[in-house]
Amino acid sequence: MDKSKYRDIAPYEGQDVIDAVNRIRAYPKFLSNMAEVLYAGNIIKTKWKSHQMKEMIPPLLDQVKSYDDFQRLITAGVFLPTIERNSMSSFTFSGQENLDRHTPYLFISNHRDIVLDCALLDYALLQTDMPICEMAIGDNLLVNQFTTDMFKLNGGVTVKRNLPMREQYMESLRLSRYFVELIDEEKKSIWVAQRSGRAKDGIDKTNPAIIKMLYLSYKASGISFKDLIKRCHIVPIAISYQYDPNDINKGREEVSKKLHGTYTKKRYEDLVNMLRGLRRFKGDVHLHFGKPLTGDYENADEVAMEVDRQIHVGYKLWDTNYLAYDLLQGPTRFTQKYESLNTKKFLDRYKGLSEDLRRIILRSYANPVVMQMEALGM
Repeated sequence: MDKSKYRDIAPYEGQDVIDAVNRIRAYPKFLSNMAEVLYAGNIIKTKWKSHQMKEMIPPLLDQVKSYDDFQRLITAGVFLPTIERNSMSSFTFSGQENLDRHTPYLFISNHRDIVLDCALLDYALLQTDMPICEMAIGDNLLVNQFTTDMFKLNGGVTVKRNLPMREQYMESLRLSRYFVELIDEEKKSIWVAQRSGRAKDGIDKTNPAIIKMLYLSYKASGISFKDLIKRCHIVPIAISYQYDPNDINKGREEVSKKLHGTYTKKRYEDLVNMLRGLRRFKGDVHLHFGKPLTGDYENADEVAMEVDRQIHVGYKLWDTNYLAYDLLQGPTRFTQKYESLNTKKFLDRYKGLSEDLRRIILRSYANPVVMQMEALGM
């Protein structure tokens, strides 16, 4: 694999890692900003932890020579354990027996949080002694040099968006080659969301265009579609959050689309949503590894259907999901599933919202129940 062809989209390597680490060191608010992200809402603790980080982080940065080092030492070593302690009741995972540590995978997951979906995947991989993966991210998140450095030091692969049609097609060809060469030649795994943008309504459906993109640059090579899919070792990932810190914002976006047919994001809106997702309470979080796709798939639609089926079956449904389902569909089917939930406290989060917005939010919690029942034939 000729990495020089992909330098602008690939994670940092070699001297680029060292340069990025030096820029982060020089960034005047790096440690205080990280403390604010990790300990939001507690001014005293933020100041104390910021001081503590000034002693802890620089020696760790001295050891960083690759994005793998940064993920292990900084992201999974400091940031994610802190996020887990401060904003989750628990983080669990299952299905790791489906993986072989010597096999590279294309992980395709449902997309609920801008950065945590993939970050928690890497966190789970590290806890099971599996190699970590690269992650495909839209260039809309690279708002400045600092965020670019942070993403590329965490294995970020840049997906360029909003290009003219011809350039977009050529970029898709290059991205296709990068994905397959990374897995087939470099023996490294990569994560991609099942569709562009987070699911705002709780309905997780894979866009077949993502699967088609994999085959774009290989059509003329003589490799069949089914053989290429086998070569990519696709593993569906289902991630389930008990509470979505961005549920109201996602609901407002859906209301806007319903009323006006479109929604225009404000500047830095993705960055604000990303920080909210990291900081705010998520309750219990579970990640499930599906089984690698090994069948003879004739087309992208068949692959997408199997990815969806495994994601829907793999959900860990929480009390919030069952409560929302009963509130919308009927009051008694799943009452035993949320007996210990403080339903008043949960619903008080949506006081003062319009009935339309409230129902959209509840549907986002209820839809995983609907999809899992459909996948199980219930």
